[in-house]
Amino acid sequence: MPFRFILALGLGLPLGQAAVANHLLRVDAGQHDRSGTPVSFILPDGGQAHWQLTGPSGKAVAIQTDGLGSASFIVGKLAAFQTAVYKLSPAAKPTHSNVVSLVKQNGKLRITIDDKTVLHYQAEKSGLPRDDLEPIYRRGGYIHPVLTPSGTVITADYPHNHKHHHGIWFPWTNTIFERRKPDFWNMGKGTGTIEFTGLHSQWSGPVHAGFSSSHQFVDLIAKPKKVALTETWRMQVYATGQAYHLFELESVQRCASESKIQFPQYRYGGLGFRGHDDWDGKENCFYLTANGEADRIKGHATRARWCHVGGQTGGKWGGIGVLCHPGNFRFPQPMRIHPSEPFFNFAPSQTGDWEIKPGEDYVSRYRFVVTDGKPDAELLERQWRDYAHPPRVEVYAAE
Repeated sequence: MPFRFILALGLGLPLGQAAVANHLLRVDAGQHDRSGTPVSFILPDGGQAHWQLTGPSGKAVAIQTDGLGSASFIVGKLAAFQTAVYKLSPAAKPTHSNVVSLVKQNGKLRITIDDKTVLHYQAEKSGLPRDDLEPIYRRGGYIHPVLTPSGTVITADYPHNHKHHHGIWFPWTNTIFERRKPDFWNMGKGTGTIEFTGLHSQWSGPVHAGFSSSHQFVDLIAKPKKVALTETWRMQVYATGQAYHLFELESVQRCASESKIQFPQYRYGGLGFRGHDDWDGKENCFYLTANGEADRIKGHATRARWCHVGGQTGGKWGGIGVLCHPGNFRFPQPMRIHPSEPFFNFAPSQTGDWEIKPGEDYVSRYRFVVTDGKPDAELLERQWRDYAHPPRVEVYAAE
């Protein structure tokens, strides 16, 4: 993260203690240009609650601690193979006010940047928006709506032709659990569902806001019903100061019992995105993969670092880039691109059978870049590089 910074010594700290506590932060861009790049680092030991950061230009830089010994900030611009040195000093209180805010309301979490909505997390089961929806379709634990910086909604919830689709969500389709075959994706079958089970933490800040929550994958075939998987989500929305929205999602799934869960080969299942109803049909939904493929038929079942899905909503262009972390299982993951609907899915089951065993965490990480206008391949590639190969941060005591 970015600049070199000199702020006043923390108020109320003895002069000698403050001098000892001052540190320098060296950020190495590595092989790639950086711009609006989130960076995290481990704070110096000492139990200091608040810090102030000064960039190379002498300007104050927003910094946010997580209470667990780490801190984050945003690197403005840093050219490839260049370094930037910041000054890190103790502070008596936070140096910047919150820019990214999270508010809980009516069973949802709403995250904003400068009071403009970025997204909602539907925690508890939502109400049913139409009379044609049976109670079995009620769902929580997903992201909707997602908005572009200009305020255009780009996701759909309970669409007519796929009632079980929900903005950004994470179910599995073809599974085997204790010789039964619960389907956690197609909820209308009544064989499986995913339930929100709790909110562990939520936060706002000058650099990011987010939450940690839990879900469970419930086998409805079993009598009585039985939990097959537990899942923890951690989501962060960043204030990068750029003309796009940037957020990340980490999912950690674990067996809920001593029984494993198997995933036979199948064309979809996993992290999914459902675009706005206005994008439905071939004429107003457009894809672009990291491989440069814009033909949705040719793009299906290929593997790529990222995929952009976009279209026009009320005449306004907008879209989302879904970026796959290189640490994910079977990276680059194969993709399900629907031939006529605004649906995208990273689907690792496409390439063969696999399983989650008791005692093993299945970790998935994705970054999302939400923009107005048509896809910007250069921006998406830069964001993927930032995500996959972040700048190196070194903290050392100031002399």
